[in-house]
Amino acid sequence: MTEETGKEVETEKEVDTGEAAAGPTHSGFVALIGAPNAGKSTLLNKLVGVKVSIVSHKVQTTRSIVRGIVMHNNAQIVFIDTPGIFKPRRRLDRAMVTSAWGNAHDADIIFLLVDAERGLVGDTLNILESLADVKRPKVLLLNKIDRVRHEALLALAAKANEICPFDETFMISALKGAGCKDLLDYLAKTLPEGPWYYPEDQISDLPMRQLSAEITREKLYLRLHQELPYASHVETEKWEERKDGSVRIEQVIYVERDGHKKILLGKNGETIKHISQGSRKEIAEILGQTVHLFLFVKVRSNWGNDPERYREIGLEFPT
Repeated sequence: MTEETGKEVETEKEVDTGEAAAGPTHSGFVALIGAPNAGKSTLLNKLVGVKVSIVSHKVQTTRSIVRGIVMHNNAQIVFIDTPGIFKPRRRLDRAMVTSAWGNAHDADIIFLLVDAERGLVGDTLNILESLADVKRPKVLLLNKIDRVRHEALLALAAKANEICPFDETFMISALKGAGCKDLLDYLAKTLPEGPWYYPEDQISDLPMRQLSAEITREKLYLRLHQELPYASHVETEKWEERKDGSVRIEQVIYVERDGHKKILLGKNGETIKHISQGSRKEIAEILGQTVHLFLFVKVRSNWGNDPERYREIGLEFPT
């Protein structure tokens, strides 16, 4: 068990979401799909202006569906960050890929994010071919444009549109924010007229209990690299608002083997302490409260085949 406290930090928005304009309101859902590590979560966080989806260098960091809400001009845009789409091998993989495609079919507009450095290969090419049959407005986003020559970007856009015709094509940098305002301007004009789905000041529909668990999982991924790839799952078991204005959070990290538990704890508990410190600091920044975070590690063999864990993540258990 480890416990750390944090201090209040103000969160600063980075993307100008625009001033409310007179006239009819617009609203709708935009699904962000793409191959693993295409930059979907990075883009979502940049568009919303604060962190609502975790990010790491590992593929398949995003497991559950995360919705980020952006107000721009007279429109409320609900972005849906989906798990990366790839050829599934395990039950958890199948659940994530099914969830991603399901949300794409239900959205008002589909944004396909493509890593321009990698190009149209592997999973991205398979997605393009499948997306051609989806009867929804589709927009192509070529990401990481600062790393690719302009001529190569134009050729990439032309090739992608040959495979799957898109309504629009944008060239962006999710990390640096280039092109993000153009995306919001386009959506504010394109989404259907209608009332807003959420209060104007709401930025996500993800409960803080779940977001805090996701933050801890992100820190775990960043710390352990390849040592504990996907055999871990984090749940917030207790959330207590205290009289002094602080919050006490207890989380359990489930792993599949005793060997995984030893790796996670580290020598003299140093690894779990490092994870706790990073997670506690970021949760405190988001909440604007002092946070007391307690982490416990439990072995639950074969948790990837436990329907209860899927319900906790927000995925349907594939039979």
